[in-house]
Amino acid sequence: MKEVFNTQKKVIITCNKRLSPYLQEEVLALGFDIKRLFNTGLELFASLNECIKLNLNLQTASQVLYELASFRAKDPKELYDNLIKLEWENIIPFDGYFSVTSNVHNETITTPLFANVKVKDAIVDRIKDKKGVRPNSGPELSKIVIHLHWMEDRAEIFIDSSGETLAKHGYRKHPGKAPMLEALAASTILATKWDGKTPFINPMCGSGTLAIEAALIAQHRAPGLLRMNYAFMHVIGYDESVFFNERKLLKEKTDKSNIPPIIASDISEQAIGIAKINAQTAGVEHLIDFQVCDFAETTVPDGPGVIMFNPEYGERLGTHSKLEITYKRMGDFMKQECKGYRGYVFTGNPDLAKKIGLKASRRFEFFNGKLDCRLLQYELYDGSREN
Repeated sequence: MKEVFNTQKKVIITCNKRLSPYLQEEVLALGFDIKRLFNTGLELFASLNECIKLNLNLQTASQVLYELASFRAKDPKELYDNLIKLEWENIIPFDGYFSVTSNVHNETITTPLFANVKVKDAIVDRIKDKKGVRPNSGPELSKIVIHLHWMEDRAEIFIDSSGETLAKHGYRKHPGKAPMLEALAASTILATKWDGKTPFINPMCGSGTLAIEAALIAQHRAPGLLRMNYAFMHVIGYDESVFFNERKLLKEKTDKSNIPPIIASDISEQAIGIAKINAQTAGVEHLIDFQVCDFAETTVPDGPGVIMFNPEYGERLGTHSKLEITYKRMGDFMKQECKGYRGYVFTGNPDLAKKIGLKASRRFEFFNGKLDCRLLQYELYDGSREN
């Protein structure tokens, strides 16, 4: 098998559903050509060294998968027979550790775990035959991760260069109540086209994810600077100078001057306490003005700027009437106190959204977990619309 770190192969970058347009923007900005875009990711060609750059830079991605081989496999035996031919001894150290993940739709497989075991067996048998020693394997994603994508009779095997998902940016040690995934939060901010120079206001901030992502974006600070372990580091041939050079470039690109006002408020003192701890872990606590207050008392500097709400959606029974009042108050607050801003409300409840009482100028589609959501945009004109 060719030396993977310098050989360009097919790479699949995955993301949560509906985030691929924002992932596409990021990948193009890094100078890569995209071969194919789909709902949960995109495809390009890159070496494993180039995957290091992708892992460190991307805010909206989940995994960066580097293809090793693709072949026909109608059943587990054919899968094993193809996998054992690959030069695993040149990828996984014989005294190393690896794990297997998979996405399988094959009529001969009733559980993906069985497919994972066949992959593991082929790798272990090959390395033991060549080196006389077998590597360890298990469920942790802290070292080498091998990913199987098997649809009908077509199988692809990848190095998952990320390991633990990139969608979590590593600062949220205290998630708080109903947190928004970091990659989703970053995507919603990218959807607003916020310039990182005007105020960003986040009432009802909860554990602070939106405000923290805004602070990272305003600094041009990549989430990869918050993380020191990736799966690619454990593959044979890894050159740590490539990783540290990329980190150096990212540090040089970070601009901590001229950060606009970023204000995060919540009525819960506990929520603000959690948000401050998360912001401190991310290294941005000093850039965010945290306020304990009702959202309608949040400080709003003169516009233009962006104000974004991520209120409760009222999934639980009996919460609707109270939330209807809250959503109406949100609309009144934006209309009266946020003139010159663009207002945004992220919600999974279209009925409650009607209570805002403003006409949305745009609707962006997202999922929060499995829940179908919308980011609603409101133009909050200063004076009449014509002016």
